[in-house]
Amino acid sequence: MLTKRIIPCLDIKDGRTVKGVNFVQLRDAGDPVELAKIYSDEGADELVFLDITATVDKRKTLAELVTKVAKAINIPFTVGGGISTVEDVKVLLGAGADKISINSAAVKNPGVIDEMAKEFGSQCVVVAIDTRNMDGIDFVHTHGGRKPTLLKTQAWAQEVADRGAGEILLTSMDHDGTKSGFANELTAEISSSLSIPVIASGGAGNMPHFKDVFTFGKADAALAASIFHFKEIPIPELKSYLIGEGISIRK
Repeated sequence: MLTKRIIPCLDIKDGRTVKGVNFVQLRDAGDPVELAKIYSDEGADELVFLDITATVDKRKTLAELVTKVAKAINIPFTVGGGISTVEDVKVLLGAGADKISINSAAVKNPGVIDEMAKEFGSQCVVVAIDTRNMDGIDFVHTHGGRKPTLLKTQAWAQEVADRGAGEILLTSMDHDGTKSGFANELTAEISSSLSIPVIASGGAGNMPHFKDVFTFGKADAALAASIFHFKEIPIPELKSYLIGEGISIRK
């Protein structure tokens, strides 16, 4: 059995880590490089850095941050935000990132998933899917969750997998920042239908929520932000709890 992964997420705005609720009401959560070092030392399995305003502001994710993070930690990390071309990916991987995450660019031009997977390998390509339930149907949103699309989440997840994505980062906008638990039903539906790993994101509030998303949600990894940034749940304690609950997890 593959071990489940615990992944802190650092949302970056203007070079600082921020956190909000339902993608808004942002507050400062610290220096991203310092936080990265702490999480690496505490036993996080991977990290994700998302420049949450990169696409909106038409900016590119800064390779400088990637270089600093790569020097500070020894665990894999993914970078997303404003990435739209093979050249963007080349710069970030060259700066030290292990994977890149695309969202808006993939929706705008799905063929870019194929291009990136062919150029760098599927293992480097994570497609982030921000989803919100509207009248009982889950729809994909882009531009940091600001723009709804007509794409149904489950169908889009299947398409990105077929195009060569190595992993899906699934964020429930309805659950994001609420600490009410992950979107287990949707996560399980997508995870069960695909052969690639699914990272569940949005809603972590306590340790049982992680157990639930790994069991009921069938997620391969669980991502969270504020509960780690504001030291509500220490990663070593979370891992000990999950091991005690019979979840296969890296110590």
